[in-house]
Amino acid sequence: MPSEPRLELLSSKKLVGKSVRMSLIENRTRELWNGFMKDVVGENSITTTTRYSVQLYDLGYFKNFDPHNTFTKWACMEADKLQNIPNGFEIFDLPAGLYAVFDFKGLSSDFPKMAQFIYNHWLPNSDYEPDHRPHFELLGEKYRNNHPDSEEEVWVPIKRKEVSKNH
Repeated sequence: MPSEPRLELLSSKKLVGKSVRMSLIENRTRELWNGFMKDVVGENSITTTTRYSVQLYDLGYFKNFDPHNTFTKWACMEADKLQNIPNGFEIFDLPAGLYAVFDFKGLSSDFPKMAQFIYNHWLPNSDYEPDHRPHFELLGEKYRNNHPDSEEEVWVPIKRKEVSKNH
């Protein structure tokens, strides 16, 4: 079973990257990242290996979950880590806020188990609920695409659960 998360208050960050609209059924992640890396490496000497895989879910995405529902996925880096911003890249402002940060190690095919733990176990049993802000994975130096020893951080935006008032 995955470990309990740490809670972190994230400062806002200015990212640059590319985005696509996709669903879990029509997954375009590989296409997005292949294009991103080709453009970044072609125009820069990169000062960091840290990348952000960001998901923007529509309001109600999780309440009415269907793998055909679409969302926007971004492949990004921090803007100040690039000497030149490649053509076709856009600015993405990652807002500040409270996050539950889960450490994930393993193959990408193991990730659904992590997601089940987060959304079906940890969140319902915690004092928090998802907040409507970007979700993201921080892909640092220990990230190895689809390798059993790959490590990344899964950042889930959270807020305190509202307590219903009985009158």
